[in-house]
Amino acid sequence: AAANFAEAFGEKNLSLKYRQATEEIKKSMKLYLFNPSLNRFAKTAQTDSNGKYTLEMKLDASLFALWFFEVFEPNDPMVRSTLQAVHSQLKVKTNVGGVARYENDAYHQIEKRDIQNVPGNPWFICSLWQAQHLIACVQTKEDLKEPLQILEWVTDHAFPSGILAEQVHPYTGEPLSVSPLTWSHATYVLTVFDYVERAKKLHAFKKKDIQ
Repeated sequence: AAANFAEAFGEKNLSLKYRQATEEIKKSMKLYLFNPSLNRFAKTAQTDSNGKYTLEMKLDASLFALWFFEVFEPNDPMVRSTLQAVHSQLKVKTNVGGVARYENDAYHQIEKRDIQNVPGNPWFICSLWQAQHLIACVQTKEDLKEPLQILEWVTDHAFPSGILAEQVHPYTGEPLSVSPLTWSHATYVLTVFDYVERAKKLHAFKKKDIQ
């Protein structure tokens, strides 16, 4: 974005400098933030007082940013393997479903023992991030089914008024924490737009559906 601004204002040297910086960052992410043994990106990296470099491999739903901010393509093998791990291990394995923020999320935590099945409370935005990635990777009409199910899951767990909370109870599906949460609503709207645009490109809608 900085490179585009610089170019728009005729600062060609600055634009080139910024574009080179983005490539350096991308290469460094591949080199220093990707764990080949686990086949996924790290949540964070840190250097201790002795200069030892370590990766924090705790799974976090915000890793969706790898593709969302256009650093990597959504279909990049490293992104896909990372987000497959996120969606698999952060999925709330109860009748409620949904996706947690990160492993053993203590914020408004309901389940403190069985974190394998309930890594945290399901969040609307985290579940919708999964849908957004699935939509970005859609190739066929069949691929549209899973993200649609997530959109329907969100509406199923909204208040009768349509209000969305921040998160829901992993066993009862009752709203938890802030209600309404603008972020939940905004992410839902963005995801619906993404879904409709991708469906149109695949001619998955009939004329009456669009109307």
